[in-house]
Amino acid sequence: MFRHVLRRSFHSLPSASKFVVTPEVREAILNRGPVVALESTIISHGMPYPQNVETARQVEDIVRQQGAVPATIALLDGKVHIGLTDEMLEKLGSIGLKAHKASRRDLPIVMAQRLPGATTVASTMFLARAAGIPLFVTGGIGGVHRGAEQSFDISADLMELGKTPVAVVCAGVKSILDIGKTLEVLETQGVSVTTYGPTNEFPAFYSRDSGFKSPSRVDTASEAASIIAANHELSMNSGMVFAVPIPEESAVDSTAIQDAIATAVNEARAKGITGKEETPYLLKRIVEITKGESLAANIALVKNNAKVGGQIAVELANIRQSLP
Repeated sequence: MFRHVLRRSFHSLPSASKFVVTPEVREAILNRGPVVALESTIISHGMPYPQNVETARQVEDIVRQQGAVPATIALLDGKVHIGLTDEMLEKLGSIGLKAHKASRRDLPIVMAQRLPGATTVASTMFLARAAGIPLFVTGGIGGVHRGAEQSFDISADLMELGKTPVAVVCAGVKSILDIGKTLEVLETQGVSVTTYGPTNEFPAFYSRDSGFKSPSRVDTASEAASIIAANHELSMNSGMVFAVPIPEESAVDSTAIQDAIATAVNEARAKGITGKEETPYLLKRIVEITKGESLAANIALVKNNAKVGGQIAVELANIRQSLP
């Protein structure tokens, strides 16, 4: 299974005429080289223009500096783009919130209607898998929303992780969510969760500690790559989460950020903002409440994740290329 998946060519893509793959990404995958998938919702909905485009370019550069190839994924003009040109990044960033936030369920609608679609964690995983990319870097995954025992609001990211064998490098669960319940759902879904670095704590996005112990831990990119390889060798058909704590110098005070989150969540409830509109609203409102501190932390953690993800991709490629 592992060998088959990681050696597949683009000729086997479903509806291959609808997939546009940049030459750089195509060559890397065909040669079993290191490739890192990147989502595009972080560009359209994660931060304001032009900071979003600048950050996206910097993240791609960081991946390249580790020796890997970045593959930002988005839907434009009725096609799935695996890897974006500089002009496409600019277009998506300038469209911003007008781009359709496309999770797995939205992909056929966005494609058929030729809408600009920014991929979430769930849809990026799905499309990365289709393209034969086994590793994906993002800021933080979605999860169980606060108050989900009444609303049943649980991110599709968790379901995708339970059925799509793509490793996700992130800074943990977005701290606007219920981290404890999210970890419980990931366990139920059979998703391997590992903290990357010298701590047994599961990180909390803006801050390094969530108060929850991580199920496992690795200290090196080589160890992480070995886990990904083992997942495929066992035909687990489920994803993995590698949670990377935000750099200490960029972390936000946990008490201050929890106060800001509580305020933003209460405001969202009062305004009736729920579903896929809630996360962008909360992130934007928290930036306002923290006077930009949370945005600076968000950018720092994404860049750090890109560095770690690029290093893991290189180690994974070494394993792939050693296969007959």
